[in-house]
Formats: sequence, C-alpha cells, structure tokens
Amino acid sequence: MKNFSLDGQKDEIVLFARILLVVLFVLFGWQKLTGFAGTIDYMTHVGAPLPTISAAIAVAAELGGGLLILVGFFTRPLALLLAVYTVATALIGHRYWAMTGMEQYAAMINFYKNISIAGAFLLLAVTGPGRYSIDRK
Repeated sequence: MKNFSLDGQKDEIVLFARILLVVLFVLFGWQKLTGFAGTIDYMTHVGAPLPTISAAIAVAAELGGGLLILVGFFTRPLALLLAVYTVATALIGHRYWAMTGMEQYAAMINFYKNISIAGAFLLLAVTGPGRYSIDRK
C-alpha cells in the first residue's frame, strides 16, 4: 500500500485548520462584545471571579486572540494562551459534575468540546501557523 501523505498541501491545510479552529471564538467573542452586559451576567451566573474583568478577558481572548490566530500573528504563544483559556473556561463554565439530568449532559458535551479544542491549540502551538500567516512574512 502506498504511503498517504499531505505534505504538498500542508500549508493550505494548516490555514484551513486555523480558520476552523477560531470560527467559534470569533463568533462568540463578537457576541460577548456586542452583548457585554449579558456577558457580565453570564460570568456572574457561572461564578467566574470578577465578572466584569472576566467578561473583558473573554472578549479579548476569543475575539482578539481568534482574529490574531486567523491571520497568523503571534500564533504559537497565542495558541498556548488559548489552550489554557479554553481549559479554564471548561472548568469554570461547564461544571457538569455538579449538575444532573439534561443540564449535566449538555455541560459535559461542552466541557469535553473545550478540552478537545485545547488539544487543537496545543497542536497549533507545536506546528506553527504555516506559510499563509503574518508570522511567516
């Protein structure tokens, strides 16, 4: 059997992966920014420390960090920071172990979604942004 390789398309695939990885962050970061009062209320509801500051951090991380990774600027350090941020949001916002029923199930899905996304950010930190990025210019 012939070896399967995508080496010839590596940079295109890394670009596509960056786009897919940050879609969620950019969309929800924008939503958090445009509905900032609701974001503060949510932070209060989930028990985030200093809800207003937590909301500002969420907007900066999701919208700012997402857009910077999208264009490939400071990709490796931002990918590491977003991996940590994503695990932290899983622990703060999706505490499925303290819930029951369908609420627990939904929170568990979101918790493990965050853990998986953190893994993707770690992989991006190791691989780098690829050729199609500001970092490579």
